[in-house]
Amino acid sequence: MTDIKQVAVLGGGSFGTVLANLAASNGHEVRLWVRDADQALRINSEGVNTSYHPELQLSENISASEDLGGVVNGAEYILVATPSSIFNKIIPRLEPHIDSSAFVISCTKGIQPDPFSTMTEIISKHLGHVIGDKVGALSGPNLAKEIADQKIAGTVIASSNKTLSSEIKTILSSNTFKVFSSVDTQGVELAGALKNIYAICCGIAHAKNVGENALGFMVTRSMAEMSRFAVAKGANPITFLGLAGMGDLMATCTSKLSRNFQLGELLGADMTLKEAKASVGQVAEGARTLEVVYLEAKKMDVNMPMVDSLYKILYEDSSSDELIQDLLDHPNEVDVEFTYKD
Repeated sequence: MTDIKQVAVLGGGSFGTVLANLAASNGHEVRLWVRDADQALRINSEGVNTSYHPELQLSENISASEDLGGVVNGAEYILVATPSSIFNKIIPRLEPHIDSSAFVISCTKGIQPDPFSTMTEIISKHLGHVIGDKVGALSGPNLAKEIADQKIAGTVIASSNKTLSSEIKTILSSNTFKVFSSVDTQGVELAGALKNIYAICCGIAHAKNVGENALGFMVTRSMAEMSRFAVAKGANPITFLGLAGMGDLMATCTSKLSRNFQLGELLGADMTLKEAKASVGQVAEGARTLEVVYLEAKKMDVNMPMVDSLYKILYEDSSSDELIQDLLDHPNEVDVEFTYKD
């Protein structure tokens, strides 16, 4: 018999909804926090999140509410799937409602500035004195629409806490959704956040009809930049060969289901950033992450030519035509620098 867990999912967007449904479909009691009382009422009465997945019939084990405290109280596992822009505001609000037995897992792919922080670092900063090491990050090639359609997908749960990793595998795994584990939380989180930048680059390139060879070139150079930056931050470069790295990069940089790829395509068609964001509709984390990574790379003196080029396009009115040329004009560098010895 299933050991029924009390699960809270914070964020009623695309990914939060499918995570809630995965856990609830496995028999767990799931409370879904949404910011809008009307949205909560519609989910509870119709059994559907019409704002994001009108095609997905939600499990009866899900109840939605706009009351954050009510959702979190008594939850054994708290999955945070809010946009990164509000993550830092939501996490401190959890403290009065959780106890030391709770596990908190970031399902948000983003980075906060001032100071540069991953999502789990924000969790630990505000809640570490309560929950200790019961912190993790979930990341991988997880296009929410495909998960909702029960297409095969895999993800990574990264944590130093073995109980957390083991339990999340049980809570979320299904016949079509497989959960792997990692202890490199820093690498998994940075991979998930950074790839959104390069999905925008690949969307621009696709709009320019540069060809498949060029896209392969861009994806591999993206991987080189991502891993270079992450290693400078203390991550393991081998993590980037896995689901959270290459897997997520490939899915996001080639799929029209990716909001960041869509944003890039629109920029490549000469829309302004404001126009492109409005057209995509949902949050595309890559543009925000780009600003943070650009400044941090400069501070650490990490070479990231694609980040530099995209920053000029998005924030300094450079033409999107210059993206590929900037990459070609950059001084030659070794292919896989971690195998290179002086």
